[in-house]
Amino acid sequence: MAKTESQGVSGGVRGLLRLEGAALLAAALMLYAQAGAGWTLFLILFLVSDLSFAFYLFGARIGAFAYNTMHSTIGPFLLVLASQMDISKFGLVRMPQLFAIALVWFAHVGFDRALGYGLKYAAGFGDTHLGAIGKRLHEATEPA
Repeated sequence: MAKTESQGVSGGVRGLLRLEGAALLAAALMLYAQAGAGWTLFLILFLVSDLSFAFYLFGARIGAFAYNTMHSTIGPFLLVLASQMDISKFGLVRMPQLFAIALVWFAHVGFDRALGYGLKYAAGFGDTHLGAIGKRLHEATEPA
């Protein structure tokens, strides 16, 4: 039987991916505490990624793309790399604040994944790689 977008993962694999999210959150919090960036910045930036929800106003495909862009680990990894580059020859220096922002971003992604909020499919907000959420979850579990 072919897997449809709305099925997502289940069982032990789903649990493992959620545990991985919790580990990402814990690691990001520990590193952030050591970075000394200040918790006010953390609180301000923690929910910035969720502003991508607004793109669902333009349809599920655009919304899913925006959400996935802000809830993937690719962006924070690129920020970590940028924060470590010495670009003084271009008139700029290392930007340690980018490292702190990346850690907040990692923490947010880990938090969402630990709660079961996965990357979205274009079929709709409730269809994620970690399984159905919200109304979609109730639809998937109701008897036929």
